[in-house]
Formats: sequence, structure tokens, C-alpha cells
Amino acid sequence: MELQIIFTDERPKYIQIYQAILKSILEKSMPPHHKLPSKRNLAQQLNVSIMTVQLAYEQLQSEGYIYSVERQGYFASAMEEDWQYAEKPSVQPKESVGKEIGINFKNGQVDAGAFPYKQWLRLYKKQLQVLDGANAPWQGEDALRVQIAYYLQQARGLECQPEQIYVFSGFQQQLLNLCLFFKRPAVGMEEPGFMRARSVFEQLQLNCSPVPVDGEGCSVPDETVKLLYTTPAHQYPTGVIMSASRRMQLLNWASQQGSYILEDDYDSEFRYAGAPIATLSHLDHRDCVFYFGTFSKTLLPSLRISYMVVPASLTDDFEEFNAFQKSTVSRIDQLAVSRFMEEGFYAKHIAKMRTLYRAKRNCLIHCITEYLGEEFKVKGDSAGLHIILGLPEGLEESDAVERAKEAGVMLDRASTMYQLEKPRNHIMIGYGAPSMDEISFGVEMLARVWNPS
Repeated sequence: MELQIIFTDERPKYIQIYQAILKSILEKSMPPHHKLPSKRNLAQQLNVSIMTVQLAYEQLQSEGYIYSVERQGYFASAMEEDWQYAEKPSVQPKESVGKEIGINFKNGQVDAGAFPYKQWLRLYKKQLQVLDGANAPWQGEDALRVQIAYYLQQARGLECQPEQIYVFSGFQQQLLNLCLFFKRPAVGMEEPGFMRARSVFEQLQLNCSPVPVDGEGCSVPDETVKLLYTTPAHQYPTGVIMSASRRMQLLNWASQQGSYILEDDYDSEFRYAGAPIATLSHLDHRDCVFYFGTFSKTLLPSLRISYMVVPASLTDDFEEFNAFQKSTVSRIDQLAVSRFMEEGFYAKHIAKMRTLYRAKRNCLIHCITEYLGEEFKVKGDSAGLHIILGLPEGLEESDAVERAKEAGVMLDRASTMYQLEKPRNHIMIGYGAPSMDEISFGVEMLARVWNPS
């Protein structure tokens, strides 16, 4: 049989020859043990080089679709199983879409424009020049773990050793690892609480008990749970700061129940009245608190670097559990962050961003008062990068979010953070990403669509 191939520009010619012969063999239009044309003859027939045909034949032979007999040539292999060949479409690159125009009031965003790229680039280039190409230890680079330990001691009052610190590529990855370490335990979670934590528990199909949040923070669980997820310094999303008495109650509960507390300290650096709230972990003398920290809010989310502080009494077991893991965080990024901290840029950057975010928060609250009025109630504004906005009677969350979207203002629903009774009159406004001019314009746009009269 003569091969008929119409070449296109989408793929190399040898691949197209390979695919044509493969299709003939699988669809049985080329019978088993049929002799293929010689490389020279097929090259002449298709007007290609002999090397092109040779590459196609070698690929088919390596995959077992043809075989060769010395001094006789190439033959189609016998396929014992019937198989319908289906050619897959070639890769079609997506058309680039321009950046969506609008006001980004989504929570969890940072002001990337204020990042000190010049200093970062200098440190990053320096690491590239001296790096030997090896992987980072799965625990994280020693230099970075040391700098994190120094930072936690000085800024958060948390005394720990570098050996207790483990570096991960984001909150959800380390939460997943911790849940597997505890062999898929029964967990408790703040109600309301961080939906990305809840999604990990749901994916693992864990028994997850909602634990109410009141004016003092996360309550003591009524259900028996092995692991309690909480955000003491700035409850997510309500902004409540856990009281000292509640902290003692939770620590005593964990000690008595043989349970553990997961303290997610996701944005405590950005407190706008007084010093940052001390960690729950620094009160823990019974090794029952796991501390979660991140660089996503203080540096850039795209770095994907987070860390966990494991109680000293559990580090050996944790090391054994993860003995065959590999680091999922770029070694270059880890070393750059380490130098960034060591040279003092990290502390300076946090101080600068705290001042900037305080100004943005003040601008947002002023604009809400001026454009929206007293019917809209601001909650949880003492820290962090978002507020909760209570809506007036007659304006429900779903309607408010849709109207805002039509006006080009992106918001988050507060109801997604609830497992049980979902509120219908609250939305979240993040102020990390937009400039103060954008904040003012965005709130003015919200006033137009929410108060059309």
C-alpha cells in the first residue's frame, strides 16, 4: 500500500509520518507483518529527507508498532487488541486577553506595586550566580529557617528553634500535610472560617465540626476533635481578636483532651492600633499548638512560600512521616527571601506596607461614610487587609455583589465563609490591591448602584 500524507505546518514532518503509519496499523488498514517502504523510497515518495523517515520509523519501532528484519526492512507489528485510533487536536494557544478593567476589592490581595523589586532582583541575581543547582532540603533551606526563627522571636514573641520550622508552598499544602500526619483526624473549624481551610478538610473527607466565633474569638469545641483550626490574632473573616481568657481556655482544653490547635497567623503584621497581637503559640508550654505563617501577605502571593512551626516534642515524628518528601519550594526563592530578611529589607518593607495599608483602610472607611452613609456598618477594621461591610435592610449580599460586578467593582461574598446559617446582608471589601484613588472611585461606584435614588 502507498502512504498518502498531506503535510501541514502544525507539527514536524516525521511526527506526521509516524502518525499516518500508526493510524494505518491500529485501524488494520495496514495488515500485520506488512512490509513498509524502504526509507529511501518513502523519502522520495513524500519528498522529504531520509533522516525524516528514519526518525519516524525509529519512533514506531521503539513503541512496538513496527519491527525490523535484517536485510529485509521494516514490517507492521501484529496488534492483538482492537484499538480505534483518534488523532488529538494540536495545541491552540489562547488569545491574550487584556487586563480586566475594574476595581479589585477582592480580599487576600496585596499592593504588588509597592514591592521593593530593585533590592529583590539584586539578591535574586546573586543567588543565581552562586547556586549549585541542587534541590533544597524538604524541610526548607537552613538559612531561611534561621531567619524565620529570628523574626518570630523578635516580631511575634514566639520562641522556637530552626529545627521546628518547615517550609511549604502555601497554606493549603501544609494544612494537607498536617492532616495526613494526624491520619485524617476529626477537626474543628471556626464558624465562620477560612473557606480554603474548609476545602482541604472536605477534600480529605474529614469529620469537620463548626465551632462558633463570639466576641472573644473561637469558642472551646463541644465536639471531640483532634485538631482545631483557628485565627486568634485576626479572626477570618470577622476580624475579632481572641481574648486572653479565651486563649487560656483553648490551651487548657487542648492539654486536657490530648488535642492540638492550629494557629493560622495569616496577616497579623498589619495591625493599625498598637503593637501586633502576640501569638497563641508563645503561651503554649505544653506543645499543643502548630503555628502557620506565610510570606503571601508581607511579600508577594506569587512567591508561594509559607511555613509551619511544629511543637518540639513532635518534630522527630514529623520528620519520620515526611522522610521521603522533596521540597516543593524553589531553592532560589528561599535563599533570596533569607537574604532579604538578613539584610533588613523584610522588616523595613513590613513597616512601609503597614503605613500604606493603614492609609488605605482610613481612605476606605472615610469613603464608605461619605458615599454610602451610616446605614452601611464597618466591622473588623482594626487589622488585616479587608473589612466586613454590613448592608442596610433591603439590600442582600447576592444582589449587592451582582450590581457591583456590573459596575466593574469586584467583591467577595461573606456567606461563603459560613458552613451553617449563611448571612444575607454582609460583603467583604479587600483594600490591599487598589490605590487610594481607586478605593475612592470604587466606593463611589458602589454608592451609585446600591443607592440609585
